[in-house]
Amino acid sequence: MAASYFLNGGDDSTQRFFTTSKIPLTLPAIIPHRLRRKFRSTRTRLRSGNQHHLTTSITRLETSLNPADTLRSLKRHQWSPWDAQYIFLAILGIFSLCVIQSPGPFVKTLVATLLMFSLLIPLTRQFFLPFLPIAGWLIFFYACQFISGEYRPPIWVRVLPALENILYGANLSNILSAHKSTFFDVLAWLPYGITHFGAPFVCSGLLFIFGPPGTTPTFARAFGWMNIIGVSIQLCFPCAPPWYENMYGLAPADYSMPGSPAGLAAIDKLFNIDLYTSTFTASPVVFGAFPSLHSGSATIEALFMAHAFPRLRPLFVLYTLWLWWATMYLNHHYAVDLVAGGIISATVYFVAKSAFLPRMQPGKTFRWEYEYVERGEARQPFAYGFAGDLDEEAYPALAGDSDEWTLGSSSSFSPASRSPSTGFRSPVTGDESWEGDTLASGSDSEGIKG
Repeated sequence: MAASYFLNGGDDSTQRFFTTSKIPLTLPAIIPHRLRRKFRSTRTRLRSGNQHHLTTSITRLETSLNPADTLRSLKRHQWSPWDAQYIFLAILGIFSLCVIQSPGPFVKTLVATLLMFSLLIPLTRQFFLPFLPIAGWLIFFYACQFISGEYRPPIWVRVLPALENILYGANLSNILSAHKSTFFDVLAWLPYGITHFGAPFVCSGLLFIFGPPGTTPTFARAFGWMNIIGVSIQLCFPCAPPWYENMYGLAPADYSMPGSPAGLAAIDKLFNIDLYTSTFTASPVVFGAFPSLHSGSATIEALFMAHAFPRLRPLFVLYTLWLWWATMYLNHHYAVDLVAGGIISATVYFVAKSAFLPRMQPGKTFRWEYEYVERGEARQPFAYGFAGDLDEEAYPALAGDSDEWTLGSSSSFSPASRSPSTGFRSPVTGDESWEGDTLASGSDSEGIKG
């Protein structure tokens, strides 16, 4: 009776409540309030039986080993223009494998077969599908050394020094490397020769744990395409780096000339090794100064990390500037090369962010806390804020498309499911994606609305 009385409003209809006896569970005051609130929220959902909110399909890893699941998902897939990227990657891979002279046909066939097999098994597909642009870049970069100089354009020796003087009034690389010391050698070696190679793996891991589901696959694709674009420019517009000017002046260059470790030779001498001398001497792209892929990698890593950890943005900017200084100090790149690499990375990043990169949601720290994912830039509200009240079915232009940077181009949406942060419909989670989760984009499986 009392419960019914209070549920119906009682004497004060504005006070509707119903209390039940329960054992209070208090947490130590030393635990931050936000974490205590999350714990209480999680405990409430568990007690109410809504455990599917904690482990939804958008965070679940694919464990199937049945190729039929891949074929079934591929049959249900809705194709989009973005799927043309895989046609280009296939052409690039076939071209590279045909050009490569060593290893022989058996090893090349084995590598191609294993890669295709990894895309057929759902368990491995979620890792290797978004890795394809990176694999295409690595194979293409390696194949460049086997392309005969007869089919390659002449090497530009004077253009970069001229641009350097026009834009900056001096050769910044020579100015920064004028005063050498062991301390500066090591300081430049750390970002250029160490963290450059490990940073992509560290960023992928951090984005996977702390970013929304689908962030790491988007990063992997953007990173691979940035490098493919960079190597393509280096192949079509070969330019001599600063170390060539210091060794040969402005004399014409040819493709028979070996590469040089430049400032990294001091590191080999310091540690009594032959790592960088042998590696850079046999570089597949000796005259690939423009654009700088070191700069491009650092820039795109900083942009993605700043997206996931906005409070640490100054740290990522500092790392990028540190690597920029190192490339010039070691005489591997001009300043104009660094700017070009940064521009390419920024372009690729903002294309990915505008349509494919999952948005961060306030109050969520780990990927497992996401119950839905929204991709791309948030919709800009109309004047006086009435856009959120418009019916998307009545105004389909507002709903937009759900293209992802994947094989999937459309997701399934439910009118009953709406994003609490934007008021627009959020997608239904499901397992119909051909790509799965983790390093895959999780396009359809993550249930994403752009």
